[in-house]
Amino acid sequence: MENLKLRVLFFIVGLIIMTFGISMTIKADLGAGAWDALNVGLKGLVGLTVGNWVIIIGVFLMLLNAWILKKRPDYLAIITVLVIGVMIDFWLLLVMDTWLMEGFIKQYIFLFLGILILGFGVSIYLQPKFSLNPVDGFMVSLRERFNLSTRVAKTLTEGIAFVIALSVGGPIGIGTFIILFCAGPAIQLFEPTITKLATYLDQNWAA
Repeated sequence: MENLKLRVLFFIVGLIIMTFGISMTIKADLGAGAWDALNVGLKGLVGLTVGNWVIIIGVFLMLLNAWILKKRPDYLAIITVLVIGVMIDFWLLLVMDTWLMEGFIKQYIFLFLGILILGFGVSIYLQPKFSLNPVDGFMVSLRERFNLSTRVAKTLTEGIAFVIALSVGGPIGIGTFIILFCAGPAIQLFEPTITKLATYLDQNWAA
């Protein structure tokens, strides 16, 4: 994907959709993803909003990633984390604030829809190859620094977030494990189609 306007469009739209899916998984109240549970836990323990903690932890991870790789920080990642933080607060505080999750069936439906939407959004946001969400950058940093496989690095970063989320009272539950095992396949489900669409639009954008 070479067209800058198209790349920016995919990036923004992907993040908006992804954060909607993340917010749905939080709202389902069956247990959030490890990093999201950490943000929710810190909100309850310290204050601020979930989106504020997304930004704070994102900036911290951006600096940590640079230290691990002994490189300059990827300052453009601040844009990524700002968009994610602002949009999560938008969805949770303005759009979903009055949505009621009554009954396990509704909660599970909401959770799985959230995972699918999250996967769809991620498959879009990754197309332009802009700066990664620092959480994803953390996984990449550990993989490159310690010569780990992607699976091991991902498991390690999720495990770190899981332990800290538990320690701050984050919403860890069955949903946490469902997200862990289903988010990757959800991304892979949409990625081939989105890649073809991105290639087509990139070739015909000026037409």
